[in-house]
Amino acid sequence: MKRVLSIWIAALLGLAVAEEVEITSDSMKAINLKKEIHFIGHAKIVQAHNMLQGDEIIVYFNENNETERYEAVGNVRFELSQKNASYKGHANKAIYLPLVSKYLLQDKAVIDDLVNKRHLAGEEIVLDMRSGNAEIKGNRKKPVKFIFDMEKKK
Repeated sequence: MKRVLSIWIAALLGLAVAEEVEITSDSMKAINLKKEIHFIGHAKIVQAHNMLQGDEIIVYFNENNETERYEAVGNVRFELSQKNASYKGHANKAIYLPLVSKYLLQDKAVIDDLVNKRHLAGEEIVLDMRSGNAEIKGNRKKPVKFIFDMEKKK
C-alpha cells in the first residue's frame, strides 16, 4: 500500500509561516545537520494556487530555519499562478527560491503562459514571479523556442 505523508514544514521545524505549505510523498528523510528534508517518490508541494511535483523534492533551510529553496528532480511538473499570470509546464529539474520568488527550470524546460497564450522552451529558464520576466537559454542543438499566436485585426 502506497504510504503518503502529508506535513507542514512549519510544524516540523516549529516555524511560523504566512501561507500553508503541504508536501506529500511516498517517504521522507530529514537530515538535521544539513538542514534539509528529502521527500521521495511522487513528491508534491502545494501552496495557495501553486503546485510543484517531481520524483523527489528536497527542501533546504537557512541558519534561521527559513525555507531557502525547494529543489524538485525527475519528471518535474508545475502550475503557478499569481495576480494576472498563470503558467504550466515541465522540466527535469526545478529550483524555487521563495525569498525572491524565482523559479529556475533546467534540462528540457517548457513553460506555457496560459494568460498570454505563449509557449517557451529551452535548456534553462529563469522565471521571476514578481516581475513576470523570463530568461531562457538554449544551446546549438536545442535552441530557445518561443511560440505565440498573432491576433487577427478586423
